[in-house]
Amino acid sequence: MDVIEAHARRLPKVDDRWVPRPFERRELEEALLAGKVAGWAIHPLDNVRNNLRLLLEGDPDKLFGLSGIAGSIDFDEALRLVAKEAGAPIDPDARSGGVWIEPAPIVDACEAMGDRLAAAGDRGERVVVATGHPTGLALLYLELARLLHANGATILKPADGVEWRDERTNAVRRIRYLDGVAMLTGEDAPIHTHWPEAMRRILDDARPDLVIADHGFAGAAIEAGIETISVADVNDPALIVAKAQGRTEIVVVMDDHVDPDAYWPCFQAVASRFDGGPA
Repeated sequence: MDVIEAHARRLPKVDDRWVPRPFERRELEEALLAGKVAGWAIHPLDNVRNNLRLLLEGDPDKLFGLSGIAGSIDFDEALRLVAKEAGAPIDPDARSGGVWIEPAPIVDACEAMGDRLAAAGDRGERVVVATGHPTGLALLYLELARLLHANGATILKPADGVEWRDERTNAVRRIRYLDGVAMLTGEDAPIHTHWPEAMRRILDDARPDLVIADHGFAGAAIEAGIETISVADVNDPALIVAKAQGRTEIVVVMDDHVDPDAYWPCFQAVASRFDGGPA
């Protein structure tokens, strides 16, 4: 079976929670907590701190293809940025424990995303949707792509099927699309990746008006000067720092690796901003 078809079969089937309809904000926030999209992050503080240190030292795996981040700010200021975007303070003297993600900033960011995506539909913009986290985020991205298409945007599929050999691992890598969502695949499955190469190849093939992405897909698009809406976890702060630098505007900070079905409140918050959608 084709790797993309196999991945599609593993995703949960959408139910009526994924059909745009009115929800009170309280319902969405409670659902984010219940689904562990918000609340205590899977990644503990020591992991968040270590990844932040690596980012500021210029580790390519943490930079997501972005220049101008390593050494741009000090560690404490970068940690404050993560806490600000997560909506909850982080003790700068603590070395272990949990990191809390408030649900309200997630809803705020998703509503801002909804405003921008509604404008993209109204203007008939050309949009690329891509994920380096195909297990957790694919279902949300699939539904966002369908929402955009239904409201007038064009979902592009540049570089579909492009193949190369990864110079770090010597493994074959391909760009493949699940409906309208780009993923990096290996021989057997879509791959969780931080690296920017796939998006660079996508942008060599087309220059969209807007990108919706995460990880290196988002970083490479921001680096190329493409307007980008992204998702970032608290332990992957490159996109958060890029936002503070004024290089990107909408970054949804949430846990990016929970049950794919748990992201339906994000979809509803986005859909609520479309004309004719829920109030």
